Amino acid sequence: MKKNVQEIEIKLDKEWVECLDKTFKKKVKDAKVDGFRKGNVPKDIYLKNYGIESLYPDAANDAIQIAYKKILDEQKIVPVIEPTVDITGISDANIILKFTFITHPEVTLGEYKNLGIKKDKVTVSEKEINDEIEHLRSHMADVVVKENGAIAEGDTAIIDFKGYVDGKELEGGSGENFPLEIGSHSFIPGFEEGLIGLKTGDTKTLNLKFPENYIADLKNKDVKFEVTINEVKTRSLPELNEDFFKDLGYDDVKTEEDLKKKIKEDLKHEKEHEVDDKFLDACLEKAAKNLKVDINEEIIDEEVHRMIDQYANQLAHQGLDINKYYEITGTTPEELHKQMEPEAEKRVKYRYLIEAIADAEKIDFTEKEVDAKAKEMADEFGITVDELLKAYGTKDIVKYDMKMRAALESLKNNN
Repeated sequence: MKKNVQEIEIKLDKEWVECLDKTFKKKVKDAKVDGFRKGNVPKDIYLKNYGIESLYPDAANDAIQIAYKKILDEQKIVPVIEPTVDITGISDANIILKFTFITHPEVTLGEYKNLGIKKDKVTVSEKEINDEIEHLRSHMADVVVKENGAIAEGDTAIIDFKGYVDGKELEGGSGENFPLEIGSHSFIPGFEEGLIGLKTGDTKTLNLKFPENYIADLKNKDVKFEVTINEVKTRSLPELNEDFFKDLGYDDVKTEEDLKKKIKEDLKHEKEHEVDDKFLDACLEKAAKNLKVDINEEIIDEEVHRMIDQYANQLAHQGLDINKYYEITGTTPEELHKQMEPEAEKRVKYRYLIEAIADAEKIDFTEKEVDAKAKEMADEFGITVDELLKAYGTKDIVKYDMKMRAALESLKNNN
């Protein structure tokens, strides 16, 4: 057993009897016993018909909460994850619960200063500036009908299509007047490439194969698509003039040279952020190797579950259910858990590293500073401080976040 694992057994007598009584009063409302109205069954009759054991599950849940609070108040334990609890004894007179607590593991901070990491220099080439201008022009381009033109990379083809697998029409594999941007890789490999060179009114049969990483019942299967080209559209790029500059939101840009200067500043600013992030990641990685900490599997497991919840929320925002994700990718919850374990372990280790740096650097903030930060954050979100704290947690969480950010700045400044 690791040093930061502690087992505590607690026995509840009076509180347990009260939990049983509370559960009875709740369950009796739905109890049905011949000769008594629903909700009016005497306790002795209820117990004779249902047994006191019927009260144990709900009463135990209440008892666990009472015992947990009692231990925290009396033992001053600060668990880093929810404890596990086992019922080691139960009767109508008392319940015995054994809690297994995991507290903060012992952390020994190694060298985190002067790690010999060089920060990359930021440069912006003429090609990068021109490429960004072309990207902006493409983004602001008008889509127009390509008269008598053949489909090329970047064009949008308006198509009817129908897919067949094993001689049968593919469910969900057809569409009418579907706008397909050639080069978007929206369809399986070979589909978009197979349309290049076709013109409005053309038809073509594409004999393709579903890729290896497709859904289980279709991967590696042969598929035939019958495609009709209804219309071909292309992008008409805007001229580099003041109207275009204003459309970009650059009111102070008047000439192409002004635009290039503005783009160069923006790209440099973006690159500086990227270089700064890369430098910080390198510092964290090297400092973490010098850190000594024995992390419990349960802590890593908790972090994995948090990551999976975050991933599920991201998928939900894209209109995809996590269970559908498992179906499409052919993976299982257990496999996803395993895949995320290395990243979860790294995140946990980095968190302990940053906390240790904050302690070593004696980073702290006054209540006034925390209040000011909470006000600043609330103003950024356009809400009140009370609304922020309701969503964010307590001011202690705001303070913790401030300390972690300051510790990261300290790590960068010391290297």
